[in-house]
Amino acid sequence: MRTMITPYEPQHRAAVVDLLDRSLLAEDAAESADIVALLAGSAGFVAVDGDAPDGDVVGVALASTGRKDPTVGHLDLLAVDPAFRRQGLARELVGAVEQLLRARGLSAVRVAGNPPTHAWPGIDVRYTPAVCALTALGYAHDRTAWNMTANLAEGSPALRETRTAQERLAAAHVVVRAATPDDLTELRPLIAAEWGPAWVAEVERAVGGSGGCHLAIRDGQPIAFAAWGGCRPSWFGPMGTLPAASGLGIGGVLLRRCLREQADRGITRAQIGWVGPVPFYSGAAGAVIERVFFLFHKPL
Repeated sequence: MRTMITPYEPQHRAAVVDLLDRSLLAEDAAESADIVALLAGSAGFVAVDGDAPDGDVVGVALASTGRKDPTVGHLDLLAVDPAFRRQGLARELVGAVEQLLRARGLSAVRVAGNPPTHAWPGIDVRYTPAVCALTALGYAHDRTAWNMTANLAEGSPALRETRTAQERLAAAHVVVRAATPDDLTELRPLIAAEWGPAWVAEVERAVGGSGGCHLAIRDGQPIAFAAWGGCRPSWFGPMGTLPAASGLGIGGVLLRRCLREQADRGITRAQIGWVGPVPFYSGAAGAVIERVFFLFHKPL
């Protein structure tokens, strides 16, 4: 019996987690269940091995409509069991997703994160078979993104104490503390106005229990925040400081408070996702550029 392509349904989730466990890089496989939960709103298809007793899921492709640009779709996940590669499954799965997106009236598909529910910025270049498959299917590499990694071993720059800096900030009437759900009432409009709704959703998830968030407050109002775990447990971000409060050294304090919290949860290497200011993270936490991602685009 040939492998069958069928629509992805909620009952496939556990099998897709198993597929990711055996198909992804170790650092991604460790968070397979978190990735599948994060992409619960995506639609797509699975490849089922009809010769297996229980119809094992051996491939998956999930997609969503762009939240920033609803005229395009996003390929959120593509994975094929290593034992079933080079059999055309990626082509079939991606083709089915493209047909689904065309039926929605979308004009293009991007292989790029679709905040606020994105597991990666794009395709990690170490997933070379995926890069090759997409290139063969007519996807153009148009951008490159990268993560930075912070070592969370005791004694590392990422876990430097923040007490001295917090005392200095307190003298300038800036209080630093952990956020609570009660803070969301003030945080939501502030973050939405300055950084957009996607960050609001990520901070809500972080504060709601899947991660953590820390604030800087002046005159009773939040002026900066940093969050972790809003998408994946080992990932830091987002973070932001209002322009009027820049230059006070708040960002480094909030960053290291978050990294300390991640370390206390047993995380040994934090991913600072989709990084912009490389020098800041290098200086504040000793982070290094490590994961590199290709972002692709294809007209439909």
